[in-house]
Amino acid sequence: MRRVSVLTAAAAALAFAGTAYAHPKLVSASPAANATVAKPTRLELRFSEKLVAAFSKADLIMAAMPGMPEMKIASTAAVAADGKTLIVTPKAPLHPGRYNVAWHVVSTDTHKVAGNYAFAVK
Repeated sequence: MRRVSVLTAAAAALAFAGTAYAHPKLVSASPAANATVAKPTRLELRFSEKLVAAFSKADLIMAAMPGMPEMKIASTAAVAADGKTLIVTPKAPLHPGRYNVAWHVVSTDTHKVAGNYAFAVK
């Protein structure tokens, strides 16, 4: 009887191990990391898990240039209807230059993950 309980507990631990350590991962981004693109009207960050909209955001930052400091760009961030895509919409057209996207998301299983990447506008 005790052996069956130990085997059942071990099987349950293995079954839940995958979900216990899952974290949302950035699957793709548009514009992609290190890409040079025409003026995008929005950015799309797709994740491996559904996101909690209230805790999932991104900042769009224009990198410093000679004679100009780094500058945060006014934008909005919202989770799309699929629940896995974070849409970042600049409030004005992006000027040529290098941009950094600093994002932080919380998945529906409450795991928080953050990251960043850069792209350029021609």
